[in-house]
Amino acid sequence: MNPARRIAAEGIGTAFLLAAIVGSGIMGERLAGGDVAIALLANTLATGAMLVTLILTFGPISGAHFNPAVTVAGASQGGLPWREVPGYLFAQIVGAFAGVGAANLMFGEPLFSASRHARAGAAQVFSEFVATFGLLCVIWGCARLRSSAVPYAVGAYITGAYWFTASTSFANPAVTLARSASDTFAGIRPQDAPGFILAQTAGAAAATVLFRWLVPTLPHVAEAVLVSHLPEQESHER
Repeated sequence: MNPARRIAAEGIGTAFLLAAIVGSGIMGERLAGGDVAIALLANTLATGAMLVTLILTFGPISGAHFNPAVTVAGASQGGLPWREVPGYLFAQIVGAFAGVGAANLMFGEPLFSASRHARAGAAQVFSEFVATFGLLCVIWGCARLRSSAVPYAVGAYITGAYWFTASTSFANPAVTLARSASDTFAGIRPQDAPGFILAQTAGAAAATVLFRWLVPTLPHVAEAVLVSHLPEQESHER
């Protein structure tokens, strides 16, 4: 698959993911009548469902990372050429902000506005380490033995992690940056974002190291998963 097409797929997919996260947060909060649990449930279900559909849709094109932590982890294990990483990261970040802007406009909010939603403290940061560690464990583990289950496993994991982590499981540096530009239910204060991103990076690295030990052949498996959705002839060429 042409690199430009893969990069475009990453940008579009990430945009839709953020539109779902932020848009469902706004909709849930407006319809919940002040019940934060109901608003969070709506936000959770929409995000989990959208993840499954987006991975199924864009996975055959780009691998459907939508997450800088996943991209860098994959490249470190040979699943993606390092020369393509900058393009993926750029597309993910630009796509994330585009999705946030689209969601804000759909609900009559300013295109971008600094969030005032505080998500600070050691418990929140540790939650992001746990959330991202778990996400990468799910990805590596399913990719090893049941790659076709990855879309459903990732969607299910994020749905659950919204509720068992204090941070509601951002688990994605691009998502974190973009959500700081929406002063809505799903937002995060810009000053809280760096701690989240550091914890996410550490969690992804820890999970990758763990599965490199648990599954010594992981680099070959990771590469197979990334190209498994490509047309058969092109997969052989790579």
